[in-house]
Amino acid sequence: MKVIRVYIDTSIIGGKYDSEFQRASLKFFEQVKENKFHLVISALVQEEILAAPKHVKEFLDELKPNATIIEVTEEALRLRESYLKANIVSKKSSNDALHVALATVNNCPIIVSWNFKHIVHYEKIALYNSLNIIEGYQQIAIYSPLEVINYE
Repeated sequence: MKVIRVYIDTSIIGGKYDSEFQRASLKFFEQVKENKFHLVISALVQEEILAAPKHVKEFLDELKPNATIIEVTEEALRLRESYLKANIVSKKSSNDALHVALATVNNCPIIVSWNFKHIVHYEKIALYNSLNIIEGYQQIAIYSPLEVINYE
């Protein structure tokens, strides 16, 4: 079985502690431990987690040893700017666009997020992927954990 590289944003880590998202989040992280997914975590996620409660930070620390940690690069910042210029999201949500850009430039086939407003939204996904093609990148699949976990 091939392990799938999955970029996770900050919402996934906090989802473990959110009553609405906890069940699917726990199942997702269980499947990470079973090597169905290999996590890709960005320096942006690490930065955003700094404001989170201690238990959320500790959970991120538990994930790091088995994850690929990626840095914010000029290439990702350029792609984020393209998303912003195309009005996929506003400047206020530029970190959300940066998550998509980081996953894209690091060749992650999938982003998993609980952010239904700026990332996991059918209109946004189509726009991100259209711009990715224009900019010479691959399309990226964007899902919530509910759509990637096995239910057996």
